[in-house]
Amino acid sequence: MKGKLKFGGRYVPETLYTPLVELEEAWESLSRDPSFQGELSELLRTYAGRPTPLYPAQRLSQEVGCEVYLKREDLCHTGSHKINNTLGQCLLAKRMGKTRVIAETGAGQHGVATATAAALLGLECVVYMGAEDVKRQALNVFRMELLGARVVPVVAGSQTLKDAINEALRDWAANLDTTHYVIGSVVGPHPFPSMVRDFQAVIGREAREQILKAQGRLPTHCVACVGGGSNALGLFYPMEEDPVEFIGVEAAGAETLSLRGEPGVLHGFLAHFIQDPWGQIVPTDAIAAGLDYPGVGPQHSYYRETGRARYFHLSPQEALEGFAALARLEGIIPALESAHAIGWLLFHREELDPSSLVMVCLSGRGDKDVSLVKGFLEKSNGQG
Repeated sequence: MKGKLKFGGRYVPETLYTPLVELEEAWESLSRDPSFQGELSELLRTYAGRPTPLYPAQRLSQEVGCEVYLKREDLCHTGSHKINNTLGQCLLAKRMGKTRVIAETGAGQHGVATATAAALLGLECVVYMGAEDVKRQALNVFRMELLGARVVPVVAGSQTLKDAINEALRDWAANLDTTHYVIGSVVGPHPFPSMVRDFQAVIGREAREQILKAQGRLPTHCVACVGGGSNALGLFYPMEEDPVEFIGVEAAGAETLSLRGEPGVLHGFLAHFIQDPWGQIVPTDAIAAGLDYPGVGPQHSYYRETGRARYFHLSPQEALEGFAALARLEGIIPALESAHAIGWLLFHREELDPSSLVMVCLSGRGDKDVSLVKGFLEKSNGQG
């Protein structure tokens, strides 16, 4: 079947099919509506803090032997790229007459961003979060509750992101009249992957313009971490037709495209997923909660199958070294998810040469991960 699969699609119960068609029609209409786009652009500028800087990381560049720029999504309001999508979807929900939004979250950043946009726009908000992630991301749980959201721990399955999505889909199916599901990545049934991609493409549009202004040329490589893959696709997609190499970096334990994934269906769409020989989804175990998902967005599957992007995975220790290196060299503490992209530079220098010009999407800041990293390092030192 290789080469013949059409990734994405709408593999959903009949009850969800009509609402998805209605959502697609609303999105197609509003994406061409100057008033909607104007309102969103103004919020991205005055509320989210766009455009985010493209920062020349000089000491990191010296370390890896080529010029490296960081697209600073960590400087967005709420601390990650997630606000780009949640402002767009919550505005969309309000235009559709919805009074309530729900979301799933792993690392908590999407949950915080959804709760933030909902508070801004006066929408009720419920966030589903795996019980395991509730424990390892306690700070973000408190932030969501402070913003007025109700956080629902999910105790089913592996108690991580996959299970949170399952519960959110059940909620949405039961409350379609009042509720919009703010999916946090480029996953789910159509039109969610395309819609989230389009909201996140502001990253790549800005970065492309900024690197041309700074260097007078396009980058040779764009690098980003990949769980579902929204920050990566946001950076890659606007440069899809350019001669730029795309590098996606997964976490060991959830190495869907770089090692273990096979085509399958989950959460209403066809893409690569980590499965057993009978097609059952295998639990993942990634160090970063936001990468702890057994699949990827359908466009990443397409990129992998066509060779448009290459995908690698990093061990927990390599990711931790990326985390520590950026803090030590640049005074920037990255999210553990983003640390995988930094770690790729350190451990795959053979892919680069002095003429390389690399843009890395620094998708989030690491406040949420400091205590977790401290625990990992203390455990590692104790074992040593």
